[in-house]
Amino acid sequence: MITKNPLIIAVIASAIIGISFVTGKFVETRTYIGPTISVAGEGRIFANPDIASISFGVQTGRQKTSQAAAEKLSKDMTAIIEAVKEEGIEDKDIITESLWMNPAYDWKEGEQIPRGYEANQNLRVKIRDLDKVGDVLAAATQAGANHVGGVNFTIDNPEELRAEARAEAIEKAKAKAKVLAKDLGLNLGKLRGFGEGGGGMPYYERSMAMYADGKGGMGGGMESMPLPAGEQEIRINVNLTYEVK
Repeated sequence: MITKNPLIIAVIASAIIGISFVTGKFVETRTYIGPTISVAGEGRIFANPDIASISFGVQTGRQKTSQAAAEKLSKDMTAIIEAVKEEGIEDKDIITESLWMNPAYDWKEGEQIPRGYEANQNLRVKIRDLDKVGDVLAAATQAGANHVGGVNFTIDNPEELRAEARAEAIEKAKAKAKVLAKDLGLNLGKLRGFGEGGGGMPYYERSMAMYADGKGGMGGGMESMPLPAGEQEIRINVNLTYEVK
């Protein structure tokens, strides 16, 4: 039976129009992409590091009280900071990496025996003149640093070098795509996709682990030593996808 109710007719008509609209939009926006090829390219740039950072600090050893440990740490660290500043290091390039104070104990026949307190502070210093690396390290240890960690070399602003490596990678990928299309008897069409990987800025660390000699220092400190920075590589990998005809 065909209804003559105007309300029902209006609802049915709206539903039909809505379905037609959705279907029409789907057909309208659907795009067919033909065969594609994907190629990879790698760009590599080599450069000399221009920044070094050194980690060093003070371990107080056991002190009778927490106040004594804090005072010794403060005195020693103040001397070290002043020493590295005299080598041209600015305040902005001196960062505290760690700071702690703990009670010290001995154990005897299962009994915990308090032995005072010990404190530690570790700095990381950025050095912008690589010719000064050995001098800064020597100054710090001669001023009282009795713990030295690693020396890191890196590039302070690698973005321009990354851009060079990326451009090289893209050119290699484009050339590869042209050769591949020709070998397949096809013509290269529009670029349909781009992906990038790599680009991390590596750093090189010269491992150093030097500790106190038991007399609150490092045998009178260290002499300035050569620390070659070497050369670093920035690598970018790209993937390009092209239509082919």
